[in-house]
Amino acid sequence: MKQLGTFIKKEFRHVFRDKKTLLLLFGLPVVQIVLFGFALTNEIKDSKLVIVDYARDAATQEIIERFRASAHFDLEESLLSHLEIESAFKKGKVKMVLVFPVNFEKDLVHQGRADLQLIADASDPNTATSLVNFAQAIISDFQQTRATGSYGVQIVLETRNIYNPELKGTTNFVPGVLALVLLLICVLMTSVSIVKEKENGTMEILLVSPFSPYMVILAKVVPYLLLSIVNLIFILALSVFLLDMPINGSLWLLISVSIIFIITALSLGLLISSVTDSQQTAMLISLMGMLLPTMMFTGFLFPLENMPMPLQVIANFIPSKWYYIIVKDVMIKGLGVAAIWKETLVLIVMTFFLLALSIKKFKIRLA
Repeated sequence: MKQLGTFIKKEFRHVFRDKKTLLLLFGLPVVQIVLFGFALTNEIKDSKLVIVDYARDAATQEIIERFRASAHFDLEESLLSHLEIESAFKKGKVKMVLVFPVNFEKDLVHQGRADLQLIADASDPNTATSLVNFAQAIISDFQQTRATGSYGVQIVLETRNIYNPELKGTTNFVPGVLALVLLLICVLMTSVSIVKEKENGTMEILLVSPFSPYMVILAKVVPYLLLSIVNLIFILALSVFLLDMPINGSLWLLISVSIIFIITALSLGLLISSVTDSQQTAMLISLMGMLLPTMMFTGFLFPLENMPMPLQVIANFIPSKWYYIIVKDVMIKGLGVAAIWKETLVLIVMTFFLLALSIKKFKIRLA
């Protein structure tokens, strides 16, 4: 028993000396609890709602206040006309618009019914459906409070889903999967291919050859760049012809921005390869380090606006988040360069930063 106790003490000392093991034992559960508790939620709250009020009477103000009191909506400044609605949706920050017609309260009082229009951004069909249901519940509650005796009032709710009238799930699924697949393939293949040269001892031979180190890196990257472009075209073809999802914007703009994203992912793969010495480590970092953040912080599985602010800040450092926004704007909404130049600029800055850092780390480790 004394020997057993000695060995147990020895193992405890090994565990407490190994910082990586301690981080795995205590850090991983904390991270998982935080993410599952705050990030991985489909709850809809604080969604941007814009009001177009042509009536400006007591009834419309009462309904507006009910929406303002709801945790599901965050009221934006009122629009003046229908002409501004499309512009509001193109900015990507408005989820739904509520339109009150002229003489709304008069129609309720004299005719017992009035019309009301809801316009929802259905590029994310799940969110649009939930918001419409929440709005219908608020309107129904208002109708009940306005009912007098056996006489009720009826609000005819006209719902219009823009960008995705049929509420197809592919409009949210395809851009997310496109970002996920391209990022994983590019990062994984690039990092593993360079680390494989290190393990086989051929990297040193390449570096002492007449070729420049930059040529070695470029030769490793170009094949995966071309293969990724072919993969991109294949995915887009499947989306259009198999999933019946049209490309409403410019195809060449979509491909051009996708190439920028592919280069960003390849740069990230170079960085991983420069700080790892084994294929297993590179593969683990590429898969686990890219898969979970892409799924959680891109926005196609879990709404980013519902996450706590620190997690929303972290999401800004995930390249796939910006690419996902671009694909939805170009492919679904049919927007052009003017709508996506900020997101594209973020990807370009990320690419230059990752390239510079990976080249610097590559030189230091093989010097």
